[in-house]
Amino acid sequence: MDWNDIFDKYSASLVLFARQWLPSHGQAEDAVQEGFIRTWRAFTWKRVNEKKVVPYLYRAVKSAALDLLRRDIRRQKREEEHFEQTPKWEPFFLQNSFEEEQKIFEEALRTLPAEQREVIVMKIWGEQTFEAISKALGISQNTAASRYRYGMNNLRKILNGKV
Repeated sequence: MDWNDIFDKYSASLVLFARQWLPSHGQAEDAVQEGFIRTWRAFTWKRVNEKKVVPYLYRAVKSAALDLLRRDIRRQKREEEHFEQTPKWEPFFLQNSFEEEQKIFEEALRTLPAEQREVIVMKIWGEQTFEAISKALGISQNTAASRYRYGMNNLRKILNGKV
């Protein structure tokens, strides 16, 4: 039996197996793919013994699923901590009309470096996660979070100087 036969025979049941730990079908498929890669690396010959490979494959898929789950939990925790540490916006232009406030804010936003501005816009108005922002901009999640933090601090300084 070769790897294609094993994949055809077991992939559907492995996806269901991975769904025990993962919230989406797509993530379960990712775990199965990673499990196959790990198993293939461990068994490097072309023809494989099904009875030896399949138990290892299930362990590898479970391990990959738990790794994905832990990664998502860590990401969510980082984002929640960042959100809690970010000072909340307070109404700071109470004497101005909405249009004046909007104009002042847009001017302040335009003064930021482009990298910070695009992350802020994607995070606040686009309601994107740092993971989604990092993929869209081709940067790491930490870089996206740093640009957001620096941009918000710069924006706060600019707006406090105008009030």
